[in-house]
Amino acid sequence: MPTVTVIGLLTNPNNPRTDLEIGQLQAAARTAGKQILVVKASGERDFDVAFETLVQERASAVLIPAEPLFSLWREQLVALAARHALPAMYDVREFTAAGGLLSYGLSLTDAYRLVAGQVARILKGAKPADLPILQPTKFQLVVNLRTAKMLGLTIPDSFLLRADEVIE
Repeated sequence: MPTVTVIGLLTNPNNPRTDLEIGQLQAAARTAGKQILVVKASGERDFDVAFETLVQERASAVLIPAEPLFSLWREQLVALAARHALPAMYDVREFTAAGGLLSYGLSLTDAYRLVAGQVARILKGAKPADLPILQPTKFQLVVNLRTAKMLGLTIPDSFLLRADEVIE
C-alpha cells in the first residue's frame, strides 16, 4: 500500500471562508495523491497543540494561509514550525522574511498600492459603487535558504531561478 503524504493546514475556525477553501484544497490534494490534515487554531493558546498534532500525525509539511490572526502571531508560528522541523509554506512574504521556509502569494505592497489608488479616487469624488473591483496582479515566490539548510532541505536551482526573492 503506498504511503500517503500528509500536509498539515492550519486554519482559523472563526473565518467564514475557511470551509470553502479547505474543500478546494482537499480536492486538489486528492488529485495529487496527498492528504490534507486540517488543524484548527483560533488563538495563540492553540498554536502549540496544533503543531504537536501535526507532528503526531506525521505531517510532512504545513500550509499557513494568509489570515489576519496568523499574521498577528507570525513570529510564533515561524518559530513553532522551526522547533518541530516542519517545512512551512505561507501566502505572504513577511513570514518567509521572519524565517519561514517559503511563500507564494500576492504582494502586499502591490495590494496596498491598489487600495491607495481606490481611496484616492473616492477622495476626489468618485462613488465607490462606480469603481472597478481590482484583483491582485503581482504574486511573489520567496525562498529562505537559511531555513532550508536548517531543515536539511536542498532547494533545486531550477526552483530558485523561478523565485522572485531568495533569502540567504
